[in-house]
Amino acid sequence: MHRFVVLFWIVSGCALRAETVLVLPFFNQSNSTNLDWIGESVSEAVRESLVSQGVLALEREDRLEAFRRLSLRSNAVLTRASIIKAGEALDASEVIYGNYDLTPSGPDAAAGTSRGVLRIGARILNLKRLRQGVELEESGPIEDLAALEARLSWQVLKTLSVKTASSQEEFLRDRPSVRLDALESYIRGLLAVGPDQQHRFFMQAARLDPGYSQPCFQLGKSYWGKKDYRVAAGWLARVSRADPHYLEAQFFLGLSSYQMGDYTAASKCFETVAASVPLNEVYNDLGAAQMRGSLTAAIESFRKALEGDSADPDYHFNLGYALWKAEQFEAAAESFRAVLQRNPNDQEAAALLSHAERREPFRPGREAHERLKSNYEETAYRQLKAELGGK
Repeated sequence: MHRFVVLFWIVSGCALRAETVLVLPFFNQSNSTNLDWIGESVSEAVRESLVSQGVLALEREDRLEAFRRLSLRSNAVLTRASIIKAGEALDASEVIYGNYDLTPSGPDAAAGTSRGVLRIGARILNLKRLRQGVELEESGPIEDLAALEARLSWQVLKTLSVKTASSQEEFLRDRPSVRLDALESYIRGLLAVGPDQQHRFFMQAARLDPGYSQPCFQLGKSYWGKKDYRVAAGWLARVSRADPHYLEAQFFLGLSSYQMGDYTAASKCFETVAASVPLNEVYNDLGAAQMRGSLTAAIESFRKALEGDSADPDYHFNLGYALWKAEQFEAAAESFRAVLQRNPNDQEAAALLSHAERREPFRPGREAHERLKSNYEETAYRQLKAELGGK
């Protein structure tokens, strides 16, 4: 599924589309280009806050792709026409954009005082009505950037009348203070062009502020990609519940635990994700983790995955393998035949079908490997849920 295209879902023969929000980088109006990173920081803080409160805010990668297609620079001052064009390119319902400026402290400021006062202004443009809202503003010491971003994000949520939003007190409590240098390192990591440079910035952010969750998620995903599962698990376990990436972190923590042979821990991670985001791939991987404990539970999980996508041969394979191990030979054979109908060249499925048809029970030496899924489509799920009115 291409992430750049807005997803359309067919419900009762009608195509529906969810309301989505695009958050643009804020423009630097100060005299220092060294502060350009703040524009990306504010954008990410607002976007992630919206996501955490159930709003369908387009991901940063989607926005970058749209900017590339429209030949727009991320740090450029966009005209109203360019803002509308970017929003329309991503089928956004509303676009959030803004600017910031720094009033530096005077030369006679006492040592240890703030470097200056940062002012952040935001506007919300409704693309359906082409109506622009009033400016939302926050200001304070630049060292309190994370707190300014949190308060501005709350203003945005209030202006959008988000019904699922938590109380202001709870919202701000879930966004603890982050050191300015750690925040800068993290954003510069997002902006970095190469993986080595990204890794260096994320590591620096995590060292500067050990309680800062976002770099932990990025580092965990990075080590997962390198198949260093033990290190990946260490980072992913540090992602806080308030982090919008928490469920995705739990998903990859579950995969890492599975690869390390800790199937109990893997099951707990997948159960946590499935309770909030019941994706086919989550139930599939949950079933794989349950295979070493309860075949009954594994079969149930594999059936749930298959109910969501009966076209995927891997789901049929995993269910067949679990049924075969449970000595339900006829049902297992039916599943393996379904695999071969979809992929006639699957030799492993053909071999297991032969065992099931001859009613040969599982024994050591006949092990198969459950087929895991590493794609995680939480955004697609939440969009579909929004299409259906949250049902």
